[in-house]
Amino acid sequence: MRNRFLDERTARDIDILVAKILRGLGRPEPPLVLDDVRALQKLDRHYYSSVDEGPLREFVSRAYIGAKQVFSRPTLILDVVRKRSLKALYLPDRRRVLIDSSQPKLKWRWSETHEIIHDGVPWHQDAMFGDTEYTLSPDCHEQIEAEANYGAGRLLFFQDQFREFASGSEPTFELIKAATKRYGNTMTSTLWRLVEALDIPALGIVGSHPRGSADPNRPAQQCRYFIRSRAFMERFGNMTEDAACAVLWAHASFKRGGPIANVDVTLVDDRGESQLFHLESFYNGHEALTIFIHKGPLLARMSVSSVALPRKKIILRS
Repeated sequence: MRNRFLDERTARDIDILVAKILRGLGRPEPPLVLDDVRALQKLDRHYYSSVDEGPLREFVSRAYIGAKQVFSRPTLILDVVRKRSLKALYLPDRRRVLIDSSQPKLKWRWSETHEIIHDGVPWHQDAMFGDTEYTLSPDCHEQIEAEANYGAGRLLFFQDQFREFASGSEPTFELIKAATKRYGNTMTSTLWRLVEALDIPALGIVGSHPRGSADPNRPAQQCRYFIRSRAFMERFGNMTEDAACAVLWAHASFKRGGPIANVDVTLVDDRGESQLFHLESFYNGHEALTIFIHKGPLLARMSVSSVALPRKKIILRS
């Protein structure tokens, strides 16, 4: 999955919502306490299991026979959960956030915040389960999910406070670890937020261990998230998951925990010019988290690995 940036107007509207929540909480210090956010927004939270759908089916039945019918077809909730493998969902009529308890507990925080943003964004209400037009449009679904991701990142990382926190240090895994501790979020969400906040070309990859595949020509099968800064999109629009993961595969060690790569590499930009990046990758026992940080033009005397990219320009939709 590739990250996508919002247009300026949409981002501004969601930032107004996030600022209102933080102001309503009394402008707290990190980490964000989600119990306080739910209380402010008058939201309820429950859990279900995508492994055992019995409890969710029982909840749907209770919602259907209650004083207010939530959906015209109550089994639609079950259908959506199964087809989209949802890790959380928001029920507008009940003002209730449901979290999949079968996913790792560390991921509940992001999932819940994502659904809180769905609740707060006015135009997301019609895009929930009841609207077939929205439900059947993959592009619209991706757009509202990108909007909820943006809002969740801005809320959990206290809007521009995170940029100020990160600006005083080099964008390395030491910074990611420090930010993870300060803001109370996962390393994956912290890496994602850092890459998108940087003003320089930067790339993040989250996936399984790169050396889990014996074939360097098919490494992108191991890539779950492909995260790019705006500057990277502008200058390295031709970079694909395959090309980036091939570089990672070439330099990753077989270690099953901790740092697995720390090396300078070369990427070729859209103008055909070689650019130097520092590559770091860390394996936490479940996923490999990787970051490429731009250092500048490649000097002829330097010896680093290189990857050539196709010259055809890829236009990305926003």
